[in-house]
Amino acid sequence: MDEKILLEELRILEETYRGAVPQLKFESPFELLVAVILSAQCTDKRVNLVTQTLFPLANTPKKILQLGQSKLEEIIRPCGLSRSKSKHIVESSKILLESYGGEVPSEFDELIKLPGVGRKTANVVTSVAFKVPAIAVDTHVFRLANRMKLAEGKTPLEVEHGLQKIIPQEKWSAAHHWLIWHGREICKARNPKCDSCPLSKICPSSVA
Repeated sequence: MDEKILLEELRILEETYRGAVPQLKFESPFELLVAVILSAQCTDKRVNLVTQTLFPLANTPKKILQLGQSKLEEIIRPCGLSRSKSKHIVESSKILLESYGGEVPSEFDELIKLPGVGRKTANVVTSVAFKVPAIAVDTHVFRLANRMKLAEGKTPLEVEHGLQKIIPQEKWSAAHHWLIWHGREICKARNPKCDSCPLSKICPSSVA
């Protein structure tokens, strides 16, 4: 697609969602890590409801282990996939205590070694918690990048690399939030609101 159109799409997204921040509630890198693990196939709103209960009880690796996997699984059940998520959180907590002094590492390559942490989660944590430029490709970002032809790809990694090529590095983290909020509010998976979309006149997939 014409580069001028791509840049105009990004300009409108930036103007519309300038200052957008994560919807997940957290007060430390570890809380963010847990929240992002819980967000897999679950809405951020539901995760926030669950962490309102969880974090006052256990918001550090040590406290998670003291809580135990069974109790953790019970608390996070509303997020879905509670058995696997509780296992990943407990195993990650053990590794953080044993290898990182109980602290969440800021390096992508170290984060991705943790159970249940893929590229998306590692990119979110490095970007949001440690202010390292990154583009985390979740379902919203993947859908919009392809639908708007910002960066077409069959895999999240292809889309991530494509977006990195057209977005200045200093705006990677912000652009991640522009796309997420646009996907949540307007460019939904089903029945996108093209008639009220600020990009409708230039988006290649617009039906407005």
